[in-house]
This record gives sequence, C-alpha cells and structure tokens, in this order.
Amino acid sequence: MRSPAPAYAVDLNDATIEAARAALGPALLDARARVGEVQLFVARDSLTETLRTLRDTPGLAYQQLMEIAGVDWPERPERFECVYCLLSLTRNHRVQVHVSTDEATPVPSVTALWPVAGWLEREIYDLYGVLFEGNRDLRRILTDYGFSGHPLRKDFPLTGYTEVRYSEEHKRVVYEPVRLSQDLRSFDFMSPWEGPAYQLPGDEKAALPEAKGGYTPATADQVAKADAARTPSIAPAGTDGRYAAGRTPAGNDATPGNQPSEKPVDPDVIPSKGQGQNQ
Repeated sequence: MRSPAPAYAVDLNDATIEAARAALGPALLDARARVGEVQLFVARDSLTETLRTLRDTPGLAYQQLMEIAGVDWPERPERFECVYCLLSLTRNHRVQVHVSTDEATPVPSVTALWPVAGWLEREIYDLYGVLFEGNRDLRRILTDYGFSGHPLRKDFPLTGYTEVRYSEEHKRVVYEPVRLSQDLRSFDFMSPWEGPAYQLPGDEKAALPEAKGGYTPATADQVAKADAARTPSIAPAGTDGRYAAGRTPAGNDATPGNQPSEKPVDPDVIPSKGQGQNQ
C-alpha cells in the first residue's frame, strides 16, 4: 500500500478548529462543529486574507472553493450570510466559512484566490442582492433582463411582481403585473368528505336514494338493502349425481348436522406404488 487510507472527515473536526484558531487569530469570531462539519465565522473585512490562510497554511490546506451559498435572516441587523464551502483534497475534509453583511455593505470578492468565484458571486448578487467589492463583472446571471428585485429574499413574494406572456396584440413578449384571479373567488376549505354547509342548485335531487348500486348520499341505515335476507350456509342440492345431490358416500342425505363430503371418492382411481395411478 503506497499511502494509508484517508482519515474520516469527522475525526479531523477538533484538530481543524484548533489549527484555525491558531492561524486566523482575531479574524476568527467563532468556530463550532455542527452536523459533522466545521463552521468558521469570520470578520467581513478580513475575509480575503482568512480564505488565503485556510488555503495556504500547512495542516489546513483547503485548496478548492466548492460553492458560495447565500442565507437570508430578515430579523438580523446584517440579514445576509455568505457561506464559503471549502474542500481539502489532501486531508479529505470540508469546512464552511460564514461572513455576514447587509443590503448596502459589500463583501470582499475572492476572485483573486479562485477565479470561479466570479460566477458564484454573481449568483448571490442576483438572488439575494449582496454586493461584492472587486468583482469586475457583477451582473445578473439567472434572472431575465430587467428583472426587478431578488427572488430568494424572504420578503420577496412567491408569485413575484411581474408575469411574462406573449401578446398577440403587440407581437412580442410583454411583462405585466401579477394578477391573481383566485382573489375574486371564495374558497371552502372544509373536508371534501363532509361537504360545504350551504346548498348548491341541484342538491335537492340527492336527498332521495337512487336505484340499487347507484350513488346516494343517504347512509346505510337509511337505505334498505335488497339482499338483507341471510344467505343459506348450505348450498342447495343438485339434480343428479350422488355428490351433487348432497348425499354422503355412505348414502345419507345432507342435513345441517351431516354435511356432504368435500371431495367425492372415485372408485376407478387406484393408486399403485411407484407407477402413478391406473385409471
């Protein structure tokens, strides 16, 4: 074996937190291990230097930026969080770096460390409205041209502000304010099995039971069943044949106390040892 098996990632959490505290110093605001992963909360102004330290320091060596995720906490003074997900290939370990900001304060761009961050920062800007200082191409990347607002903010309506459709009158795609036709209707959210309290036209026809087998809103106690009589437990006797007539092999007639045999005895079937049956 050329190299030992990689250590389990969860076994490196405590050592990673201690190494991060020693390497980052006052730039590290908090460090915790949660749900099996290390979370580092750092100051916004020192974000670029913090990520460079995590990338280049021996014992940490988080070479790859895998993702930048956005989180919206409307109740906080700095409502937005940018979460940088880093991966160390040599240590087989991941870490999350959290930095917070508000709607007006930009976050330092990390495109100088990882050029791929340009696309990820554009996505956070498009969906949350977070600004990144140093990103030379901070444009929308997922929404359409002229889109108003940022759709992943918690206060952004799920229906949006505008809707898109093709207008035959203008012969082009037009943007219009969202119109919810459901607002003009009244809905009844009662159980469909109980039905509404009010009566609709035609409901009076359902008061009378229909033909047998048809649908009726009446209960089982209100409708007399056509086959209410109990079915006999003994099958009626046949017209010919000893078994079909309901007689036992001994010739006795079938009575409630003397049931017919379940299988007739055929005297023509004679079993023989090892040679099947001779019929």
